[in-house]
Amino acid sequence: CTCLFSDTDRALVLLEEYCKKLRKPEEQQLKKAIRKVMGIFKSSLFQALLGSFTKKATRHGTISHPSLPAAVACDALGCPKE
Repeated sequence: CTCLFSDTDRALVLLEEYCKKLRKPEEQQLKKAIRKVMGIFKSSLFQALLGSFTKKATRHGTISHPSLPAAVACDALGCPKE
């Protein structure tokens, strides 16, 4: 991968950009929930679990590219495919 960021960092950037768009009072609960997800993505436990999952899934051929956090964020936010 030629990315400067890890996939988790990329997902965090996408989530942060989305949060900046949430300004209406009725969107604040969603913004709070997204910030919780961002905290989880930043946690060392998540990173360890993701690393373990990626190694196992790649070894078994169930995923071809270990970009789970970015894929989750892009699916949730409707990002264009690369």
